[in-house]
Amino acid sequence: MLAWLLRRRHVLPMDHPNERSLHATPTPRIGGLGIMAGVVVASVFLADSTLLPVMLGAFALAAVSLLDDVRGLPVRVRFLAHFVAALVCLLVLGLTGWSLAGVTLAVVWMTNLYNFMDGSDGLAGGMAVIGFGALALAAWMGDAHGLAVFCAAIAAAALAFLYFNFPPARMFMGDAGSIPLGFMAAALGILGARQNVWPWLFPLLVFSPFIVDASVTLARRGLRGEKIWQAHRSHYYQRVVLLGASHRQLALAAYALMLAVAALAFVLLILPQSALWVLILSATTYLLIFRAIDWRWHRFRNEL
Repeated sequence: MLAWLLRRRHVLPMDHPNERSLHATPTPRIGGLGIMAGVVVASVFLADSTLLPVMLGAFALAAVSLLDDVRGLPVRVRFLAHFVAALVCLLVLGLTGWSLAGVTLAVVWMTNLYNFMDGSDGLAGGMAVIGFGALALAAWMGDAHGLAVFCAAIAAAALAFLYFNFPPARMFMGDAGSIPLGFMAAALGILGARQNVWPWLFPLLVFSPFIVDASVTLARRGLRGEKIWQAHRSHYYQRVVLLGASHRQLALAAYALMLAVAALAFVLLILPQSALWVLILSATTYLLIFRAIDWRWHRFRNEL
């Protein structure tokens, strides 16, 4: 499907470089359709009472995001769709009261941060392959075979997309891919936790390369009084490229980090008593990485 789309790139919505971009030439941003096509096929065979609300929420967000990719939608419309999808999905999964409110906000944040982190060739696709692949393995180990196969299908669809998106990218994911992927990462993580397939910390660790970068960047921009909803290039992954690394170098380094924290998540899954040490080790790892990037960034700025 993606190869067919590329042959018709002259009629596809293009991602033109802007103040947030790390790319220099217009690139088709419709690759998310290929990922979601794979998810649709898996859904036909795997839909059940627990997976169906996640699937329907992802499809609804993909449709809204595709419209945004093609024609553009007001921010308030997009956010309303994110909130409604998260709220309805969590209600069907059985959350109520204050937990429903708090977790809804968490799902909306994950939905959007995945989009924020989709700004370098191969990055979001690689996170999907490794992240959903880790969820699939953990679900299989926990005898949640339907959940395992669905997560594996998402990872496989993302791997097919990565063929076209690995640096130098011929196609971008677009909101039609990044928004539903972020939603499914959050919703499936919650579903597995509620079914006692994994502890709550497991999916947070697996997707922590995106969660930590986006959350720390948002907090720092807010503390500096910046308008956090405006496009920017303040993410740590963006600064790595601005400091001179190629998209390929960033992608490979990010994959190594993703695999490392996924391995820590499995240590937590197999040895629950190691939770404190896993948290300390992962937090120390991120602190050292961020401090190194900050040091290089300030030195770079001072040399200008």
